[in-house]
Amino acid sequence: MENSTEVTQFILVGLTNKPELQIPFFLIFFLIFLCTLTGNLGMMGLIALDSRLHTPMYLFLSNLSLVDFAYSSAVTPKVMSGLLTGDKVMPYNACASQFFFFVGFITTESFLLASMAYDRYAAVCKPLHYPTTMTTHKCARLTTGCYVCGFLNASIHTGNIFRLSFCKDNVVDHFFCDAPPLLALSCSDTSISEMVIFFVVGFNIFISILVILVSYLFIFVTILRMRSSEGRQKAFSTCASHLTAVSIFYGSSIFMYLQPSSSHAMGTDKMASVFYTMVIPMLNPVVYSLRNKEVKNAFTKAVGKAKSSIALLL
Repeated sequence: MENSTEVTQFILVGLTNKPELQIPFFLIFFLIFLCTLTGNLGMMGLIALDSRLHTPMYLFLSNLSLVDFAYSSAVTPKVMSGLLTGDKVMPYNACASQFFFFVGFITTESFLLASMAYDRYAAVCKPLHYPTTMTTHKCARLTTGCYVCGFLNASIHTGNIFRLSFCKDNVVDHFFCDAPPLLALSCSDTSISEMVIFFVVGFNIFISILVILVSYLFIFVTILRMRSSEGRQKAFSTCASHLTAVSIFYGSSIFMYLQPSSSHAMGTDKMASVFYTMVIPMLNPVVYSLRNKEVKNAFTKAVGKAKSSIALLL
């Protein structure tokens, strides 16, 4: 990657400069990250261990948990380290790496959400054809495609941002290396870079949202034709949870990346960033999985086996 910058490291301003708030923020983010770690890795473990959950829907959920954990891990540990030790230095290559993996995994999540909507469309609208429509092979190909598109997108954005020169300042007014604050630092002409971000992010969001909206349009039509009120209520409940999480995820993405750099207020951007880098990965296991009866049964079964094993050892 061509780079004409003289900057060798960045200084991350972080969330606050007030010493009295750093320890409380550290404790809050530590608890959030602990919940993210437990919820997402626990979900992956349950799905891997219980053969009843070896279905396309749960394969997508397992990968969603992996992606949530991964992109949160790209950001949160560094934030906690800065709050605890006061070390705000981020080497240039480490900044580029953090940006690459964060963008790669968060874009992968965007396409996984679209794939999950298509999976629900196939299950609700064409239940008799579902076993042949969503085979394990097709599900694996869709999942692989999500990762390929995610990291291709990350390569484009990383090259687009880090080809710029950073010769005026190296103080990043953010708590991690993200596009808007890096663009604000550059002493190069950023108009082309901003256009690339707008069109690439816009295209990704448009394709994903289109798949989700079309899938749910057909799902709602099918639900309205159901004669069973119980079946309708169950289907609407499932759709509401998924659409709520989708709205939060895409709403924060549109807010952050589809506005010109002149419109960015860093204080507001930081709050939105905390939400989608830390809070959403923590909530997703609850929103998508822990309200699911099959997952609850798998969890109860796993706890029962663990208790039996401990009893035998004692």
